[in-house]
Amino acid sequence: MKLVTAIIKPFKLDDVRDALSDISVQGMTVTEVKGFGRQKGHTELYRGAEYVVDFLPKVKVEVAIEDDSLDNVIEAITNAANTGKVGDGKIFVAPLDNVIRIRTGETGGEAV
Repeated sequence: MKLVTAIIKPFKLDDVRDALSDISVQGMTVTEVKGFGRQKGHTELYRGAEYVVDFLPKVKVEVAIEDDSLDNVIEAITNAANTGKVGDGKIFVAPLDNVIRIRTGETGGEAV
């Protein structure tokens, strides 16, 4: 099993959710986060004063999947979140040792 974590632009969340739903991914966790990569923030003007926005708003989407779904999930997220501009985000893939569904006690792939 794998844990796929995608950091994307907030306005792309619905597109990513729909793309994952289309390939039968049943659940996900979404968190509003802030951060920066190569963008390193930007400067904004507010009431005549200039200030630096160091951390940009992003959305973190986490999905636990079976190994055989990995390529489809990465492709779906990449296609849905891509704008072609700096700051589209990143996808991280980590091994997932076990999953336990609290309600039923199911483990592993059955719990996903």
